[in-house]
Formats: sequence, C-alpha cells, structure tokens
Amino acid sequence: MAKKLKIFFICGAGLGSSLACQMTAEDVLSKYGLDESMDHEAISSTPGLRTDIIVSAENFKPQFEKFDLDPAIRFVFLHNIVDQKEIEEKLIPVIKELE
Repeated sequence: MAKKLKIFFICGAGLGSSLACQMTAEDVLSKYGLDESMDHEAISSTPGLRTDIIVSAENFKPQFEKFDLDPAIRFVFLHNIVDQKEIEEKLIPVIKELE
C-alpha cells in the first residue's frame, strides 16, 4: 500500500479559505480515486509543518518565501482557491508525480 501524501491548505487564519479550498480539493481528489491526508492551517504555522504539498492562494506566495522550509515540500498556488478545474489542473499532476 502506497504512503498517503500529506497535503496542507494554508490561509491567513487557517479557518475560512483554507477549509473551503480543502473541501473543494477533496471533491476533485475523489473523482480520481485519491485518498490523501489533508488538513488546513494558518500561514504562521507553516514553518513547523511536516508535509508533502502546500496548497495556498497566489497572494500568500511572498510570505512563504520568508520561511526556511524543507526544500522537498511542493507548492501549489491557486488564483481561485475554490475552482475545481484549477485545483485539478495544478494539484493532480503534483500528486501523480509524488506517488
């Protein structure tokens, strides 16, 4: 059995938009039969995360660049965090590459 990838959805407070993005991504992943480990968190918690993939809005990209993060973490930045098509186009290839 393959190891589940850990995916964190990150927003400012770790409550609203990150959860909405996670729920949308869950729908997309289920279409592909993917059952990865997903959670959401505030950007301030990012330095302590142990994860394979971070998904966030494009406007947070400069903040991530300030953190000293594991270089193995893959980032997926979205223009519209609840757009299933965009999540499918950007996240699914990263998951497939890491599996």
